[in-house]
Amino acid sequence: MCNPACIEFVGRALTEEEVRGKDVIEVGSRDVNGSARSTVESLGPASYLGIDIEAGSGVDEICNIDDLADRYGPDRFDVVLSTELLEHVRHWRIAVSNLKTVLKPGGTLLITTRSTGFGYHAYPFDFWRYDIADVELLFSDLEILTVESDPVAPGIFVKARKSADFTENDLDSHELYSILRKRRCREVNGLNIFLFRIKWLIRRALAHVLPGPLKRYVKKAVLKEEL
Repeated sequence: MCNPACIEFVGRALTEEEVRGKDVIEVGSRDVNGSARSTVESLGPASYLGIDIEAGSGVDEICNIDDLADRYGPDRFDVVLSTELLEHVRHWRIAVSNLKTVLKPGGTLLITTRSTGFGYHAYPFDFWRYDIADVELLFSDLEILTVESDPVAPGIFVKARKSADFTENDLDSHELYSILRKRRCREVNGLNIFLFRIKWLIRRALAHVLPGPLKRYVKKAVLKEEL
């Protein structure tokens, strides 16, 4: 997944020197609303592997981000790209760790994800929002080269490099903003997911069947809840 601002960022942030003749993996590569793949491939990588949890355009192999390091091993790829994925991953610490692990020392990591204020969007679910302070902490064990806000919608773009003496951060105590719980927390559980899904479905249904002013009121409540 990749919106136009995300594609523009990838094209601007990656250099030919970082990509040409190198091994690239895109994590969350299914083309739902756009893809940066052609932009990266135009820079001449030796290989480009797109993975996702389900088949589709842009997907070469099925692999959950939770299994990324186990499947491909450490220090495997020169460029690790993940666009519009992290907000959809329930176990974000595992995801972040795996992205760092498969990246070679000296390699480049590019991340785009959503920030507080962006509405609920399920592919297949939606969990977290990342702000600048979050990504600066989460990737402080790398050399952070760029942190930008999405100029179009609430979101964050990050470029970082893995050093030869990389030592991974302990992120166990860090809290992210949960779109389900409407506050910062360390984790979300099955009950949080179930209650949010039921409430959201009920409000969506009511917004379509109620007449007049009540329908407008419920639609506003749905939009407020999604934000």
